[in-house]
Amino acid sequence: AARNRKRLNRQPHKNRTGLNTMKNQTTIQKRLFSFRDEAYKDFNKKLIPTVDEDTMIGIRMPVLKKFAKEFFKTENAQAADFMKNLPHRYFEENNLHAFFIENIKDFDTALFETEKFLPFIDNWATCDSFAPPIFKKHPDAVYKKILEWIRSKHAYTVRYAIGLLLSNYLDELFKPEMLKIVSSVESQEYYVNMMIAWYFSFALIKQYDAAVPYIEKRTMAPFTHNKSIQKALESRRIPDDTKAYLRTLKIKM
Repeated sequence: AARNRKRLNRQPHKNRTGLNTMKNQTTIQKRLFSFRDEAYKDFNKKLIPTVDEDTMIGIRMPVLKKFAKEFFKTENAQAADFMKNLPHRYFEENNLHAFFIENIKDFDTALFETEKFLPFIDNWATCDSFAPPIFKKHPDAVYKKILEWIRSKHAYTVRYAIGLLLSNYLDELFKPEMLKIVSSVESQEYYVNMMIAWYFSFALIKQYDAAVPYIEKRTMAPFTHNKSIQKALESRRIPDDTKAYLRTLKIKM
């Protein structure tokens, strides 16, 4: 279903290589193509099958992050204009947009830009690539938004919400209610269910006593339940005796 879901990004005008000719490219696109790495594109397209490979340039994440930070600092007005022009043509433009948001220092602006961008995310890699640092300074306000986003009909908005709960709310900001909220998400989307599994695997690492009843009571769909256990078993942070117990909780399919 995720593979066939209608994409929100415009398809580019193609030449024989499937990419825009240089004369049709924007200034930012020309900069992005200067970082192009064909070997990396060939590697990356296999990891992100929901993205049309003709919309991939092939840029390594550290290179793109460095460019985003420098460009946002020196060409802020141009970066702001870029963020207004949605949808983007290329996978890397979406990632660049995400990294621009990470560089925003004002909380209200970062939240506004995140919420505006979420509906245009169409793959797990872009979804998981950003979490504005300023969000950690306003956990209550962000949590309220998470409670809205997790009820979205858009799969990657839901995945993003769960991802924030994983990264920012499993330590001192943890609340037991969060486990119930995540376990209650019902979706046919593979990439939503995988994020639920990742969340519970980390919850078993960081908040075991609160999380394990959800596994014992089989509150999630069999696929998500078993994936949660599988990912937890792969962690070196869970003791062997605990892993042995978790193995007994797997659902036979």
